[in-house]
Amino acid sequence: MLSGMTYRISSVIILSVFVFSCNKQRDKTFPKSELEVSSYASSDHLIEAEELLKVYRQKHLKIIDFRKATAYAEKHIDGALNIWRTDIEDTSYPYKGMMANKEKLEALFRKLGIKNDDLLIVYDDKGSADASRLWWVLKNYNFESVRILNGGLKAWETIEGAMNDKLVPIISSEFILPVMSSLDLLIEKDEMIEMVNSNRKKIILDTRSQDEFTGKRQKNGAARAGRIPNSVLIDWAEAIEYEGTQKFKTYNELEKIYNRLGASKNDLIISYCHSGVRSAHTTFVLTELLGYNNVKNYDGSWVEWSYFKNLPFEQDSITKLN
Repeated sequence: MLSGMTYRISSVIILSVFVFSCNKQRDKTFPKSELEVSSYASSDHLIEAEELLKVYRQKHLKIIDFRKATAYAEKHIDGALNIWRTDIEDTSYPYKGMMANKEKLEALFRKLGIKNDDLLIVYDDKGSADASRLWWVLKNYNFESVRILNGGLKAWETIEGAMNDKLVPIISSEFILPVMSSLDLLIEKDEMIEMVNSNRKKIILDTRSQDEFTGKRQKNGAARAGRIPNSVLIDWAEAIEYEGTQKFKTYNELEKIYNRLGASKNDLIISYCHSGVRSAHTTFVLTELLGYNNVKNYDGSWVEWSYFKNLPFEQDSITKLN
């Protein structure tokens, strides 16, 4: 019992001292989160509210409130900066939601005063779907210094962490993303078309709701309702305590959910949703928490696929627009 307690105390001390004294980009050198440290495949990009409370005023830490500006203005974690989906979107496409290029992200981070040696703690109030999108975008550009606040704003409120509606003073920075992008977790339209039309072994995973999957519901932004051919459905929200803590479920619970895919940890899994946000969350769950090695998130997702009338799709139901 004493050794376990000593370990837990030590992990918090290491997080406080080591993370914030390091002046190079922090990636795989981060200590693991206390949460499920002996269970999740990796907790390197996850942090508990209790851990954040001990260190959130540290100099080389930036807390990112990934919600709409109106929600941020009402209340946010003390000292948090605000970023929303449109800030990290490439608006040159005729449809919305595509990942911003390197230059736009660098300009955004410079404007917000984010530095290369900062550790970013990202949260939202929707079960970490939006926070996962930012993690996924930055990981594609080889920026690893990101942790998702498990349970988001709800977890912070539960421990009575400091909140206010004040704007944070900002001094612009000289932020630069790594020279080489990885794009290991990205699949784009042309490759997606090739995958759909090939006999290559893969699983196309639709992470939307049942109504979206069947075609009963057509969300705003989509040109039609339905799904990519041969998709299987696992709603992204199954991976979290959606009606409760909004935290990620345990390793064993997640394994049970995604074992329904019948995939090995090395099989190719391509996730998609409406615009690549919920599927980024599933990508985080599969790669980080469960240790799958070959997962791609289709950035354009259904918004892009449905835009092109020549692309095949499947539909089971009469559509309701909304």
